[in-house]
Amino acid sequence: MSELHQKRILLAEDDEAMRTYLERALANAGYSVDAVDRGTSALPLLEDDHYDLLLSDIVMPEMDGIELAQRCNEISPTTKVMFITGFAAVTLKASREQPNAKVLSKPFHLRDLVLEVERVLEDRVSAQL
Repeated sequence: MSELHQKRILLAEDDEAMRTYLERALANAGYSVDAVDRGTSALPLLEDDHYDLLLSDIVMPEMDGIELAQRCNEISPTTKVMFITGFAAVTLKASREQPNAKVLSKPFHLRDLVLEVERVLEDRVSAQL
């Protein structure tokens, strides 16, 4: 895989303002971003396309981020998973059920988000060497 390949991120976030904010920040950082407002909308995209990273809120209607991550692991095992959440108790559950996923707690600076995304994606690259 060449370094010219633009990293693709699937963003699942039910809060519209937060989703727009994150999508813009990641696009400005050079990522190709598809954003959806719920986990059930993310599944068909994961089945049809390859994403380098699933960036998901944990608490969402219909299907939470943890269930979405479990489905992502089945559908697209090479896709990295990263969670964002505003709930500490949910962070603990995510860490137990998806031990390889990074959890970023709200509120966070966009700079921190972009740095964590870079770190998560670099882990995958170094694992392939």
